[in-house]
Amino acid sequence: MLENDKVRIWHITLGPGETQPLHHHGLAYVVVAVQGARNVIHTAAGERIDVAEETGAVVFREPGQTHMLTNVGDTVYIGRIIELKAGGNPA
Repeated sequence: MLENDKVRIWHITLGPGETQPLHHHGLAYVVVAVQGARNVIHTAAGERIDVAEETGAVVFREPGQTHMLTNVGDTVYIGRIIELKAGGNPA
């Protein structure tokens, strides 16, 4: 959606039962649940994390995790991922 020297913003839509492919987060990031859903994170290390993301919820995540996300609910999940890049002048 947007990329500059400070952030990269992604739009994610997952219908019920849909899965995002396995991917790696090399940067710290913020997740904004535009439309919440019940999701499951499966990590590359084999961990299962059940997440009930409420509409409007905001979560900060550290970099380094490799995982895939599955919508296990019965509503569409819409999210924004805001990756925080190093560089630029602090505010």
